Formats: sequence, C-alpha cells, structure tokens
Amino acid sequence: MSLHYQTAGESHGPGMVATVCGLPAGTPVDEAFINGELTRRQGGYGRGGRQHIESDRIEILTGVRRGLAIGSPVTMLIRNRDSRLDDLERTPPVHRPRPGHADLAGSIKYLTDDCRETLERASARETVARVAAGALARCLLREFGIDSFGMVRAIGGHATAAAVDESAISSLAALRDASDTYCPDPDATQRQVKAIHDAKLAKDTLGGIVEAHVFGCPPGLGSCMDWRDRLDARLAGAVMGIQAIKGVEIGLGFDAASRPGSRVHDPIEFDASRRESHHALGFVRPSNNAGGTEGGMTTGQPVVVRAAMKPIATIGQGLPSVDLRTREPERSQHERSDICAVAAASVVVENVCCFEIARVLREKFSGDSLREMRLQHQAFVAAARTR
Repeated sequence: MSLHYQTAGESHGPGMVATVCGLPAGTPVDEAFINGELTRRQGGYGRGGRQHIESDRIEILTGVRRGLAIGSPVTMLIRNRDSRLDDLERTPPVHRPRPGHADLAGSIKYLTDDCRETLERASARETVARVAAGALARCLLREFGIDSFGMVRAIGGHATAAAVDESAISSLAALRDASDTYCPDPDATQRQVKAIHDAKLAKDTLGGIVEAHVFGCPPGLGSCMDWRDRLDARLAGAVMGIQAIKGVEIGLGFDAASRPGSRVHDPIEFDASRRESHHALGFVRPSNNAGGTEGGMTTGQPVVVRAAMKPIATIGQGLPSVDLRTREPERSQHERSDICAVAAASVVVENVCCFEIARVLREKFSGDSLREMRLQHQAFVAAARTR
C-alpha cells in the first residue's frame, strides 16, 4: 500500500484541499495537532496582512470515523476567508508579471496575457494543504516513535550556530516557539527581526535557510535498488517542490565537497547495551555528516534536511517588467504579500519531509491497518536483532 497526497485550490478561491490516500485504518487522527501546525505556518515576523484575515483549521470531509482513519482517502478542507477569486474589482487581472514568480512563464504556457490564473495556483497559500497532509502523516509516525523538529537557521545572512541534539529537543522547541523568527537563538532572532524590519522600510524582501530533523527512523527505510525509491532523492524532490525553495542539502550537503573523505563519512560503532532498546539496533555513529541517509536509505541516525528559500518575488518597490498587452516597459504589479516567510517555510519543510518519511515507512511495513503495520515492524526488528 502506498501513501500519497494531492492538493487542490487557489489562493483566493473558496479553500484549499488535501487528499491523503493510503493512511492505514486505525491511525489516530489528531485534529488539534494538525491545526497547531497550520497555526505555526501562519506565524513569524515579516508576514503580510493576510495572516490577520485567515484562521486556518481543517475540516475533515472523508476517511475518518470517531478520531480514527478508516482506510479510505482522508480529505481535509481549509477554508479561505479571503475568498474573492471571481471579484474583478478586488482581484483584478495581472498584466505586469513579477520577476521571480510564475507569472510570465505561466501566461505564455496557457496562452493568456492575464497572470491571475497562474499566480492563484502558484501562490504559497497552497502550502497550507501540504502542511495539513504532513501533519496527518506525523500522526502515523508517532505510532512508531518517530518525531521531528524544524527551525530557521538563517534569514538574510543572519545565522545561528545552534546545534540540534535529540536529547535537547524540548528545550530547543521552547526557544524556537518563543522566537519571532522560529530560530532557537535569542541573539540571532534579534538580528533577523531587525533585518526584516529594514527590508520592510526599503520595500524589499528577504529569504533564508531552514532545517528539518526527523528522529527515530529505523535503519533501511527507502531503497538503493531503484533511483526513484531513494529516500534522499524523494526528500530533495519534495522540498524543492515548495514555492520559493531554490536549494536542498542533506547532512553536510555542499560542504562535503570541500572536505576529504576521512572528514565526511560517519564511522560505524556498535553499542551492545543499546541493541534491544534503541531504534538503530545498537549501531551508533559519533557524527552524522550523512544526514541520516546512506545509499538512499535511513541509517538510524536523525534525518537532517536543509533548504534555501529565496526572497519573496512580490516586492513593494516593483521590478523592471513589461505589460503583456502592450509589450511596453513597466514596473511589476504588486500583490499583497509578506516581507519574509522563512519562518513559515520551516514549518512547511518539516511537514513535507515527515510525509516522505511516512511514505517509506508505509512501503517497508505495509498492511491495511495500523495493527498490521505494527506486527510487520515488530517482526522486522526482531529479525534484525538476531542477525
């Protein structure tokens, strides 16, 4: 049984929809947790006025009975309060494409001089549905002791060197949640907030770097047998599919290219005292430069994914563009937008990564019900410990 999802909806349409197929029957569906992730996605210093309009909550339309998945597709609706797609006065045609957005390419693709249809679907508002799907998948991951932590590493070049350690996740999460930029470092947060404020005054925008850490994965999720099944490839593809993401690293990423192999590859050790209790079956590493994957499979170490978000393309001062009707030079058209949405991107990246982990977990331990998955997981762990 495969786990997958589809999103539907436009930025200013009636709502966004996420349909998740393959969730095993009996999986607890924690609506409060999912809604909490949607609320986190709306936060962060530098967000625009729309976040004061929307109050994102899921409405479960199918696939759940009395708080448990029943095995059929789970459909979640997040209504848009700012629903005005057909109101030409409030949502007029867009004839001056924004550099860096999908406007021009989409208008040419669909043979129109109005960018509105393209930008409505290309908008990052769509990620609310992806966060809902990822948070739903995390309800399954929790049943297998798999948890995650997402954060902002840098905004506009103002970075934190904060180390992420599984044993300190509670304290790191508290620092992150107290931060206006979702960065678990008060000093870096202060510098980031000032940079965003300065960008706002300059009618400009800022990007940054976010990280997702997934803990508790057993070894062997994913595959080395087919390139399409490699977990690292699937993670990279899913994260690159997020609006405004322009680069993805796993573990050391590009930094590995500048080091000798002796300072890149993670030594393997065995701790017999952790053989029975640890999800990695006693195999431990003194470092995690690989970011929790080798050969397209999990190693038992935390899966670490880092993503670079470019500055938002809707800039208050506009950029050189042309009017698609006249071909005359014009400044790009302005749509209400954020100054910086890196904090929100950290929530999206974390949940998208968790969905991909849930996919490979589902493939490794298949079955129609959560009980069946647990039995297969238990059988695998018992067999692996006897090797």
